[in-house]
Amino acid sequence: MINSIELAAKNFCTHQLGIKCKNREKYNGMRTFIAYIDIVVKNKEKYRVFLAANEEFIQSVATLFLEEEKSDEETLKDMTLETANLIIGSAKVLAQESESPYDIGTPYFQDVTAFSIACDEIVTLSNGESELIIAIKELDAS
Repeated sequence: MINSIELAAKNFCTHQLGIKCKNREKYNGMRTFIAYIDIVVKNKEKYRVFLAANEEFIQSVATLFLEEEKSDEETLKDMTLETANLIIGSAKVLAQESESPYDIGTPYFQDVTAFSIACDEIVTLSNGESELIIAIKELDAS
């Protein structure tokens, strides 16, 4: 599952933001805007997918969609939700062709802080100072 989300994120970076993101070994611990979307795989497994982006990354999204060079924090939170929805939605389409298909929920904003959530899988993408974290945590089926 993380493969399709990573691919969707890289496609978003390349085709929407015009930047090439590369995998980074470790997340550098900076302040991030964190959103999540719950997904349910067709076999009824449930997962929470987190997207955490630093201010530079999410400001580039706001600049693209809103033409704002310097957005306030509420706008950056909204752009984090929109980014999560676009990337996970795109990954859902990719997964239908290559992996187990899944349904996605509504994106929720979690926090603005260093990303420290315990997850089962994590990928960090970066381009210079821009950073995007994708993390997946399996949820209890109950």
